[in-house]
Amino acid sequence: MPFAPGSFGALLGVGMHLGVFWLLPEKWHWIALAICFLAVCAAHFWLTPWAQKHWNDSDPGQFVLDEVAGYLVVPLVVNAGPVWVIALTGFLLFRILDIIKIPPARQIDRNWHGAWGVLLDDIVSGLYASGLVWLIVINLAV
Repeated sequence: MPFAPGSFGALLGVGMHLGVFWLLPEKWHWIALAICFLAVCAAHFWLTPWAQKHWNDSDPGQFVLDEVAGYLVVPLVVNAGPVWVIALTGFLLFRILDIIKIPPARQIDRNWHGAWGVLLDDIVSGLYASGLVWLIVINLAV
């Protein structure tokens, strides 16, 4: 996408999340999401050197597998509660936190290079978003 590529990338993660939720029995949700997460991370590590060379950028905005993986952290951590609450708040909070990069995500983004640096700041933002989504889901249950 020519605008907001990270958000569209994270939406692919939302699609994977909802697809797993709708297409598989509940007992397989976490395992299927973990497989999706690991597959996206593997593809990220395999393709990052190509993307960096192709776009001549250490963290090319057009390459969004890191955003997909970052979002997928949310349903892996918060696997109980209304799926729409997890997906919507998880997506919004992940994108906000990925954009503002709360430490240590900011330090990772600035100081780590290569595939690890590109991916880990999104994983950290996904963990922060997971904590906030978990608080929202817990408060809805009360």
